Amino acid sequence: MHYCPSALRELLASFEPCFTRPGFRHFSRLIVAWVLVSGTHTIARLLPIAQRLGLRRHHASVYRFLSMGRWSISAVGHKVFDLLAPLLSPQVVVIVDDTLCAKSGRQLFGTGIHHDGARSVSGLGRCMEVLTFGHQWVVLAVYVRCPWDACKGWAIPVLFELYRPPKRCPTREYRKRSEIALAQIRLLATWLGPDQKLVATGDSAYCCKTVLRGLSEQVHFVGPLPLDAALYDTVDRLPRRGRPRKKGYRIANPKTRLERWGRAAKRDWQEVEVEMYGRLVTVHLATLVCVWYPSAGHTPVRVVLTRDPKRQHQGRAYVSTDAELSAQEILTIYAQRWQLEVTFRDIKQELGFEDPRNGWWRRAAGKRDDPCRAPRRKQTGKRAVERTAPLAGVVYALTILWYVQSGSRRADIQRARRYAPWYRHKQDVSFANMRTALRKEIWRTRIPKRIRRIATDLWLLAGNAA
Repeated sequence: MHYCPSALRELLASFEPCFTRPGFRHFSRLIVAWVLVSGTHTIARLLPIAQRLGLRRHHASVYRFLSMGRWSISAVGHKVFDLLAPLLSPQVVVIVDDTLCAKSGRQLFGTGIHHDGARSVSGLGRCMEVLTFGHQWVVLAVYVRCPWDACKGWAIPVLFELYRPPKRCPTREYRKRSEIALAQIRLLATWLGPDQKLVATGDSAYCCKTVLRGLSEQVHFVGPLPLDAALYDTVDRLPRRGRPRKKGYRIANPKTRLERWGRAAKRDWQEVEVEMYGRLVTVHLATLVCVWYPSAGHTPVRVVLTRDPKRQHQGRAYVSTDAELSAQEILTIYAQRWQLEVTFRDIKQELGFEDPRNGWWRRAAGKRDDPCRAPRRKQTGKRAVERTAPLAGVVYALTILWYVQSGSRRADIQRARRYAPWYRHKQDVSFANMRTALRKEIWRTRIPKRIRRIATDLWLLAGNAA
């Protein structure tokens, strides 16, 4: 792998046990080509760069590697998690969410019509739901704190799974998004060390009965709590006659507690500063330990209620299955969920997560399939679809890991300010800056020193002449 820097070469070498020898050649060149290519990230656009990097096989071998190769994308995600281990704390925070990739063409495996949350409008007197045809991925990411700024971090994806709608999927193969997320959390829990603790977080679609009741005792979940949730008092574990009770008496729900703002209720609230979204935020909060029996069962949970001191935003409620977490920790962990949305933006706009057009299958001559119903014949291309797009997440993780080890943050910020004089308030590097630095380092490795010296001399002569 003489075509890439030594630091990136060491990172790629850790993936070698996941592949056969020819498969590792394809994987390493595809990753480097994915970093170098600009514009649309299709396999056809990656092939010319991969061939310049030394791929001497026929171009069809790349498609066979993605659709028929003996490797697993979950094993690759396991290696990414192992590379992230030195940057993780004893309390590992993982974020689960789903994202939509717009596609066209009915002969593409796993496509369906899904709700497009980015284009739909809800609130402010308007309600418009937009449906989009394409792939929907359930992603599990690990939150990693930035080494040079403890208030910032990245959500690095490690597990991807394609969600297939029930009308386009056989009944025996259908799984809800919450079931997919639960399986991913259970799998990642097996990768932890003996001294590590796992805390998962997600939005209201995953803070539900399927996930909360399926977690083990060593795994906890932090998420939003509905304002009309049925809460119950905890039960004293005293010996009594008859069947032991699982829940106590019904208590006021979060909506009722937020509406009470009298003198007696104010005693339960306190004004604190919480680290959220990279800064300190002042909120009024109240906390209690109770039982959310419909979703979390009889296990005690900690509920945190928040109010805006300026009354600009409505009150909200959050829940944690770990009653030992403080209210500030619960709010901080849930705020880290937004980093996964930033990751989706980066891998789509910078790495072309929704660009690959791999996994097509041929339909019968003269026939067309209804996109809202299951196909009439068996679809092919399952492995090609499930393996191709997640490679963008692997490239995202390797780019950040390389930059943490070998990047020059101060020089990249100065360069960005020099090329954009109007952007003087830039204080930190973005993923686009990291990818640019890695691309320059790869090209510097490929170009001989003699040619680089001649190009530098010509550049200096041109500057002196001007």
